[in-house]
This record gives sequence, structure tokens and C-alpha cells, in this order.
Amino acid sequence: MPQPLDGIVVVALEQAVAAPFATRQLADLGARVIKIERPGAGDFARGYDRTVHGQSSYFVWLNRGKESVELDVKDTEDRRLLDKLVAHADVFVQNLVPGAADRLGLDAATLRAAKPGLIHCSISGYGADGPYRAKKAYDLLVQCETGLVLATGTPDAPAKAGMSIADIATGMYAYSGILSALYDRERTGTGASLHVAMIDALGEWMSQPAYFSRYGHEPPRRTGARHPSIAPYGPYRTSDGQVFLAVQNDREWTVLCRDLLDRPDLVADGRFATNPDRVDHNEELTRIIESVFSARDAEQVTTLLDAAGIANARLRTPEDLTRHPQLTARHRFRSVDTPGGTMSAMLPPVEVAGQEPLMGAVPAVGQHTRAIRAEFARDAPAAP
Repeated sequence: MPQPLDGIVVVALEQAVAAPFATRQLADLGARVIKIERPGAGDFARGYDRTVHGQSSYFVWLNRGKESVELDVKDTEDRRLLDKLVAHADVFVQNLVPGAADRLGLDAATLRAAKPGLIHCSISGYGADGPYRAKKAYDLLVQCETGLVLATGTPDAPAKAGMSIADIATGMYAYSGILSALYDRERTGTGASLHVAMIDALGEWMSQPAYFSRYGHEPPRRTGARHPSIAPYGPYRTSDGQVFLAVQNDREWTVLCRDLLDRPDLVADGRFATNPDRVDHNEELTRIIESVFSARDAEQVTTLLDAAGIANARLRTPEDLTRHPQLTARHRFRSVDTPGGTMSAMLPPVEVAGQEPLMGAVPAVGQHTRAIRAEFARDAPAAP
């Protein structure tokens, strides 16, 4: 089946999460992604855990559909092969430690001087200049620097996000930036030099709480599983557990009071008249809601909320996601081969009618080295 990025070659000198997440999505769309790995150990994300048939859960998530080539970029022969790969590439992605690409002559200015049509994407923690430019960055550290950790958790204890949110944000902006550059190149014939900094990517995602704190002149509200600035929004106890609900506007608040709480008088109550009022009196509001919900089990409350058009959810574990009834009913999982066995992987989020993402196998370290060496030993460098 034809794919949107058929014929596009991506060379990725990448490791960890952010860059691999961007290039994996390109691979799912049909790009040929050649992943350069350290001889022997490979991408250090391979060693994060051994939970998926002996493979890292991070690595199998981020690297399906790629070709793995072991190269020592400081070795003369290996560097010659890397230069041939870049000469044939449409896209080059790197997230080496700060300054390494420049020292190796793999920076955008150098590579695009030889090949102006190349799309060069660098990913860093803090950007190419400024006082933090040489500072190493990992996901948790960027969560700290952008204020996310102090905006998450409970009043007693801040907390990190439960997944690699800084890396994921960065990978998504790199991915969309590369797609935009490919589109622009179709019109202009010219490549692009892209730089995505983790602090910028997660900073964008943190803008609302940052604006709220700066212009509201108050510190972050750490409210656990409740929303810091919307109410009612979060978990509420039932007779056998809890249900999460979200009221987004005064119309829904009226429906909740009338149809579920049997308290239409609350609509005109000054404590709850507007959303800011409800946030200010959230503890009182929670007691009122739970006094009603506690007489019913979670299934009954969910049914009533659905009938009233009030958004709600049940609390599930991450493992539950792999068996979620909605995803299962929509056939959102596919089998993907890994070096240790077959795994079930979720389809990419964007559905395109008539197309099926490739979702190729996860490579063993260096699995394609011999084939790539043979292929590019024959080939002359591509034209710019």
C-alpha cells in the first residue's frame, strides 16, 4: 500500500526518547529511517528495562520500522559511510549532547552547505544559545525547569508527570516541523535547518499554568487528581469506589444540579454561581456531590452521568489501556515483531481512510549494518 512518505530517507543519529519518537512517526508514514547506534551497546534506551520479551519498553515503543546501523562516527571508515548516508538523505535528525554535532561537522550549516535540499533537525535541552546551551537535559530535569513539577501533585508534595512528557512534546514538535519542511521543500526545492529545544516544547505546554500564576499573582495550585481552576472536575467517591467527572460550563452545572444531585437550588447559590466561585468553594461542593454519589455504585453513577450528558471516566491502570474496551472494539492494536518476540502495539492516532500505517519490526542493535554497508558501498553520493 502506498504511504505518504514513500521514498523519503531519514538518517537519525539519535538516542533516548525525543528524537526517536519523532523519527518513528516518520517511519510509520513510510519513510526509510536509518538509525545510527553506538557499536555494541546501541541507543542507551535499549537498557532502560527488559520488560517486553527481554527488550526495553521505551525502545520497542520508539523504534519500530527503523533500520539499525552500528557506526563509530569518530572512525574514519564509519564516518565515510555516515557521510554517504547523509548524502542520500532527505532528513537528518540528531540529539547528541550539546556541541557534539558541531565538533563532528554534523551541524546544519556544514551538512546543508554540501546539500542545500537537506532538512536538518537538531534537538537539544535548552537551545543553541543562552546560558543553558551547554547544559545536559533529561525529561525530569526539564519538567523541573519549566515549572511542571511544582504544578503537579498534592499540596504536600510536588510530582513529576507519569510519562516522558518533555520528550514527547519535543518529539511531536520535531515531527511536525519536519513534515512542514518537507512540504515547503516540495514548493521551493530548498531544505531547512530546524532546532527544537525541550524547554521550548514543554514551555509551550506549560503556558496556561504559567500565565495563570503570573497574571493571577498566585503560586501554582497542586490539587492532586482535581483540576486546579475548574470545578467540579476530578474524582468523586461512590459506594464502591470513585468516578471522575468534568463540568465545563454553567449549562452543564445546571444539568448536574437538577438531574443528578436533585439540588436545583445550588444553581442560584452564591457559593457556586460561577466557575471561579465553585473553585473557591470546592471542598463544600465535593461534600455535596459525594453525599449523593455515595448512595450509588460507580456503574450507576456513570450511567446517570452519561444520560445527562456530563463527561465522566473510570480510573484505569496503564495496563488496562492495552485492553481498553473502546480501543479493542475499534481494532486499534497491531502485532509488531521485536527481537524477543511479537508484541501488541497501538496504531498511530491519526486515522487516514484507505491507509494502514506500516508499523514495521523493532530492530536488533546493528541488525542492518552489513546490508547498509553493502548497499552504500555501491552507491555514488546523491545530488543535493
